[in-house]
Amino acid sequence: MLILVPRITNRLHYTFDFVFRTMLGVTFQFTTDTNQFRDYEGPKMSYGDTPLWDEPFQKSVKLLFERDIYEQDLKPIDFLDGKAFFPVYSHRSLMPFDVFSATFFLISRYEEYLPQIRDQYGRFTPESSCLFRLGLLTKPLVDVWVQELAKRLRLDPFPATRKYHFQPTYDVDAAWAYLHKGVLRTVGAYARDLMAGDMEEVRRRNQVLFKHGRDPFDSFDFQLQLQEAFHLKPIYFIHCGDYDTNDKSISIRKDAFRKLIKHLGDYADVGIHPSFSSYLDPVRLRMEVERLSEVLNREITKSRQHFLRMTLPRTYQRLIELDIQDDYTMGYASQVGFRAGTATAFRFYDLDNDIATSLTIHPFAVMDGTLRDYLNLSVNGAYDVISKVVDEVRKVKGTFVYLTHNETLGGQKRWQGWPEMYRKILENCQ
Repeated sequence: MLILVPRITNRLHYTFDFVFRTMLGVTFQFTTDTNQFRDYEGPKMSYGDTPLWDEPFQKSVKLLFERDIYEQDLKPIDFLDGKAFFPVYSHRSLMPFDVFSATFFLISRYEEYLPQIRDQYGRFTPESSCLFRLGLLTKPLVDVWVQELAKRLRLDPFPATRKYHFQPTYDVDAAWAYLHKGVLRTVGAYARDLMAGDMEEVRRRNQVLFKHGRDPFDSFDFQLQLQEAFHLKPIYFIHCGDYDTNDKSISIRKDAFRKLIKHLGDYADVGIHPSFSSYLDPVRLRMEVERLSEVLNREITKSRQHFLRMTLPRTYQRLIELDIQDDYTMGYASQVGFRAGTATAFRFYDLDNDIATSLTIHPFAVMDGTLRDYLNLSVNGAYDVISKVVDEVRKVKGTFVYLTHNETLGGQKRWQGWPEMYRKILENCQ
């Protein structure tokens, strides 16, 4: 497809590449030459302020032709069964809003570069997002828009290259609840439980340490059984940081932990789970990546932040410096939904430097802790929420990325019933 534009920018090329190549499987070329465009006999469209002739035309706003970052007046309008923003007023326009600018605004995470109130962990909150305010967080809005654009351009909205996919992911914050903690941490835990009068916790710890019961976080055999039964290809994100207030992982020096990591790496992809403390510490982040690489004896290319703690663009810039190729942090801790408005992986666009980068962002839609700890849902209520999101992803043939933890699948304490529910999720997702 030949596309006539007033001028070519990095933002423009990035957005059209995502819409046409990534989502619709269509190759394209830009031109600013009206004579070349007029003489071209293949499929074509124009994007700008006014059409050239009678070609398919999408009226634009200024966003993709700018470099600065500033507050945007979104002006939401009704569109299909939802909303859209950046409205345009032209009877010739393919869509009643600038679908390319709206897409760029969401997948570049433009709003996260603007001043906003952050939560106690320094995270951008869903309440600060335009999609949350419009009640559209649980819809892969960009995918819906692009498929409607394809229909109006008489293109296939579901090319053969686009298929629904389920991607399970596991965060291993701490491989064991009681085992392999070392003498000081174990004695300290006993003292804490005794001072609190929590004799049930003392009993559980005794059972595990004296080999009369299974550690409640040790659900790895169960996970491997599910992988075989459902033909899964999960990704494990392993915490390799030092012990700290918000980092309770097992020491990477423990032989049992190293053996477990290698075992998981035999059956699944393994990525780094950068510690809470590495958030603003690039030296510590590099050390953690190198630790995991040394255990597995291979390069680490996947990542997801512990506590989902990130700030744009610094977090992603540091991952790129360490040759991380794929990140799975793009989601919210406190709400279900699509933080970037899409169920399709996309490249990170560094707005500060105005360039598309090599880092691919894989947005996740649901995390177990969101359902149980933030939304206070029952097992059945959580399953219903997940099923509705899966249905939305299926409609657009996107990728449903689910985030769970080994603790959750242990099924003890507050996670009773969750392993059984997870099996139901797998049956539904497949």
